[in-house]
Parts: sequence; structure tokens; C-alpha cells
Amino acid sequence: MVKWMLVAVYYNNKDVRVEELPMPEIGEEEVLLKVMASGICGSDVLEWYRLPKAPRVLGHEAAGIISQVGKKVTNFKVGDRVFISHHVPCNNCIHCQKGHHTACETLHNTNYYPGGFAQYIKVPKINVQLGIYKLPNDMTFEEGTFIEPLACVTRGQRLANIQKNDTVLIIGSGISGILHVQLAKFKGAKKVIVADINQYRMNLAVQFSADHAFNAEKNLPQKIKTVNNGYLADKVIVCTGANSAVTLAANCVERGGTILFFAVPEPTVKIPLPINQFWRNETTIQTSYGAAPNDLEEALMILATKKLNIKDMITHRLPLRETQKGYQLMTNGGESLKIILEPNNSNL
Repeated sequence: MVKWMLVAVYYNNKDVRVEELPMPEIGEEEVLLKVMASGICGSDVLEWYRLPKAPRVLGHEAAGIISQVGKKVTNFKVGDRVFISHHVPCNNCIHCQKGHHTACETLHNTNYYPGGFAQYIKVPKINVQLGIYKLPNDMTFEEGTFIEPLACVTRGQRLANIQKNDTVLIIGSGISGILHVQLAKFKGAKKVIVADINQYRMNLAVQFSADHAFNAEKNLPQKIKTVNNGYLADKVIVCTGANSAVTLAANCVERGGTILFFAVPEPTVKIPLPINQFWRNETTIQTSYGAAPNDLEEALMILATKKLNIKDMITHRLPLRETQKGYQLMTNGGESLKIILEPNNSNL
């Protein structure tokens, strides 16, 4: 007899339908995860990124309970509380060997089925081997959903070489921006400044330990100098795909500094960069994409310290049937930050 489960199928940002799919059957080297919490990521609402592969079940921040294990799985058991990484690298290719695990072709093509916005997920063999992380006993499933986004932030800040004496400017204070604020402070940055155009988001940045939050459209370079002894920012982290953020970052980085493009405009956008200015001032342009196993492990350890205020970042908890509401909250840019779906919570 076929068992059915609920999933949220993405067609576009305004059309996310709750449908039924057969519960996946696992192989002897696979596991089945009962999804208890799954966060909506900012990338989940980027239509230029998601529409080409729609319709599909999205969600890649899933934490839950292992409900079935294949007979050849020995390192996990039914009842284990875990976070599952959707992408895993091969660890063998030239990119992995050089430390560029997120450029690995295997990482770009691995995934679990059908996606995190489902009641159950089938975890393939390679993800079982390389992408399951047991949660500490005192870590909630909600906290577990932050492992992947924090790992992406951890990777970005490592590649940008953020140091204790740095003044860090973060452009954009959505989910990733706030995580960048908290991680930079956790790692001892001297000063963390946030720029945004949304007053609610600017207020949130200060709530989550930013030293200053300024309107990005109002003479930002001078404001930075005013609070930073006449200097611009040592490191600038771009956490928005707005075209204007690229130019703004170039105008706000100090000589010898680094601009990290954590978020980028859509692929069709071409933006001229002041290469002569960068050359003259020895400015570094750095990018980061996704997270590798070492980033996920570090993020898990950081979350386990309880020194990041994750709980207050969660503004909404929704059942799977209200996934469309979650997308509406994300795209409206109102008073929401982190939205958690709870596919198996019958109390919601």
C-alpha cells in the first residue's frame, strides 16, 4: 500500500502549492528523514535562480529525525536527531584538492529527494556518507536549520580573511546580513557597520549587535569615516543582489581592503567595476558560494556555544500548508526575518 506525504511544490514566488507525493522508499545505503524544521532561504525566493527548474520541491535547511535506515547503514540509527546537507563534494577532484569544495561538480549535482519542504526526505548514499550531522542534545531542530546558512557565512568570512582589528561593513541586513553581523562580532571584529534602505532591517541589525546601522542611500562613505576615525571599512560584505550595492561597496572599502560578494545580481546584469581604482588601492575582490563540510562542522560548533542569538531571528513558524504565506512574507520585505516551516508539527 502506497503511503503519501505532503510537499510544497514551487512554481513561482506567488504559486507554491501543497501537494501529495508517495513517501520515498530508501535503498540499503540510504536513510529516510522525518523533517521537523526547514528554513526558507533568501535564495529560495530568487525567481531568476529558481524558475528555470520549476516546478520542484525546494528547501535545503532541513533538520529532523531519522525514521528509517538502510540495512547497510551503520553510522546512523532510527531516532537520531540530525541536520542533512543537501550538497556534498566528492573530496577527490582538482577543485576539492585545492580547497574549492563548493566549485566541485559533484557538490553542484548532489541533493536529497524531494527537498526540504516535505514531510520526509530520502537521503542518498553519498549524502549519508558525507552530509549528515548529529545535533547536540540541547540543540533544537530550529537551531539546526541555521547550520547551513551559518556555514555559508562562515566560509565567506574565512575567504575574506576577516580579522579581529577589522572594521566590517555589511550591505544588506536580511537573514545572511544579520548572520554576518553576529559572526563578525563573535570572531572579534573591531567594529561592525550595517547599511540598508529598510528601517526595520536597520533596527534589527543593531538589535543583533551591529555597532552602527546607516541608510545606504545617504552619504554612506562619510558616515563610515565619521564613526571609524576617518577611515572606510577594511572589509565590505555585499549581502544583496541590488545593482547599486556593487558601486556602493567600491566607494566604502579602505585602501588595501577586501570586498566580499556574498550575494550578486542576476546573471543578465553587467556592472562596470572601477578596476583602475582597485589596482591603485590594492583592493581585493572575493566571492564565496555555498558551504563545504568543514564550514558546516564549524557552523555546528559555533551554534553549540549558544553565543549567537539565533532564537530571536525566527519571526515566523508555519506549517507546511502555509508555505505560500512564508513566501509572501519573504518577498514583501515587511517585518519578517527567518521563517521556519514545520512539516510534521500537528500543533501548527
